[in-house]
Amino acid sequence: MTKTPTHAGTPTQTPVQTSVEHGKPPVDHLRFHRPHAHLAPTFGTDRFALRAEAFARFFGTPLFLGAQTLIVAAWIAINALGVAQFDLYPFILLNLAFSLQAAYAAPLILLAQTRQAARDKSQAEADAQHREALAVANEQRLAIAAANAAQVLELLQQNTLLTAQTRELTARIEALTVEIHQRFVGQAAQPRSAS
Repeated sequence: MTKTPTHAGTPTQTPVQTSVEHGKPPVDHLRFHRPHAHLAPTFGTDRFALRAEAFARFFGTPLFLGAQTLIVAAWIAINALGVAQFDLYPFILLNLAFSLQAAYAAPLILLAQTRQAARDKSQAEADAQHREALAVANEQRLAIAAANAAQVLELLQQNTLLTAQTRELTARIEALTVEIHQRFVGQAAQPRSAS
């Protein structure tokens, strides 16, 4: 496991496959995603961008909805019960606060969605490149396997031919051995019969 920096500057654990056998270098599984790494943070990488992204993410959380509900309920209760009267009915100041919130929330959310779409597209392209590289590597492996199979088949045919030649030579050697044996036995028998 190696540590790689993230867009926020904090390291995360990234699995890297190391291949000790055959002296191969480590495999970088994210090599097709690295060209699109600049799209990782939604609004950029500076301090303001990171806070804007955190703020945009906070809009959809139950904590935000609960806190906003409590603030609105307290606002209305304080003004309606007369504890303080800084925003009387019809609560124009509260409406202005909601309008201001919506004026900032909508562009932040739209920005987040636009950048997320760009991230998704780049990730899809990187995945397509990765699948293409895997397909090319698979085709190369299949071609190598086919070449190896052809070599094995040729070696088997040569082995079969050599086995047949060996059998033929063995038969000829056996026939010659029998013939030589008969000649020696025949020559040894002729001098005895002449004497």
